[in-house]
Amino acid sequence: MTTPIRNAALYRYSLPMEAGIVLRNQRLKTRDGLLIHLQQGEQQGWGEIAPLPEFSQETLEQAQQATLLWLQTWLAGGQPAFSEWPSVAFGTSCALAELQEQLPLSADYRKVPLCTGDPDELFDVLAALPGEKVAKVKVGLYEAVRDGMIVNVLLEALPELKLRLDANRSWTRAKADGFAKYVNPAWRDRIAFLEEPCKTRDESRDFALATGIAIAWDESVREADFVVQAEPGVVAIVIKPTLVGSLARCRELVNQAHQVGLSAVISSSIESSLGLTQLARIAHWLTPDTVPGLDTLNLMQAQLLRRWPESNLPLLDIDALECLWRN
Repeated sequence: MTTPIRNAALYRYSLPMEAGIVLRNQRLKTRDGLLIHLQQGEQQGWGEIAPLPEFSQETLEQAQQATLLWLQTWLAGGQPAFSEWPSVAFGTSCALAELQEQLPLSADYRKVPLCTGDPDELFDVLAALPGEKVAKVKVGLYEAVRDGMIVNVLLEALPELKLRLDANRSWTRAKADGFAKYVNPAWRDRIAFLEEPCKTRDESRDFALATGIAIAWDESVREADFVVQAEPGVVAIVIKPTLVGSLARCRELVNQAHQVGLSAVISSSIESSLGLTQLARIAHWLTPDTVPGLDTLNLMQAQLLRRWPESNLPLLDIDALECLWRN
């Protein structure tokens, strides 16, 4: 039996961002990344490779070089190992999974809305949400006391609300305690988790035990010495596949979390609508009981190749992409 011929193409995209998007120390004016398209006979698969500035280990140029090497091995009929660069490993594994029909089509398009701190605005959003009322608030960008007051107002105004908070390791222990001081102890159990409140894991652990505010690991999940384990005060791990690596690695982390009683949350790294729809499929497949963290599409001014349901952003097709290489 003849093996179907393999073909591939590599594209580059640049999507304009909404004004004012800042990642740590960098203003993000465009979201830039790569798309790979694999074909073998009648089968095809897409993958997105989009290192996130300020967060990814690799640059887009490094990812592009690694992707080209991977594609050349695959086109020669081999089974190339996944790249050391997480974004490349994730994008190539998604393309292969689609090609081999191993990535289920069913998707979880629920999302945890990002909240700016306005209870009235959030109330309208939550009223339209089915099931559990969960929202996310970024903390650590301003004064910790201000963050505590905003979180307290939201929890007081919306009794059904549960909050996911993300501090990105921005607080000293003293600032984290200042935040907690302004959150009513009676409402702290409605904080589903606070991602990495302090600069070190030990400080974050101590904070959780002292305040009763549950925490989740995010940045830690991507560090070489991290071990998924049950710990007092820790309730979840956050998995950002573009920053973590291949689908197999993501699935391994989810399984490890579930085995020790932790939740695993699939979360975005500001991928395009193509990548986001794949993350929604991964979330439905691996974490069906947990709402994923995918509310980032509106940070962009357009969608790419695949449309997110109910989004009114214009959709760019393949003609809008720069073709870097095809065989």
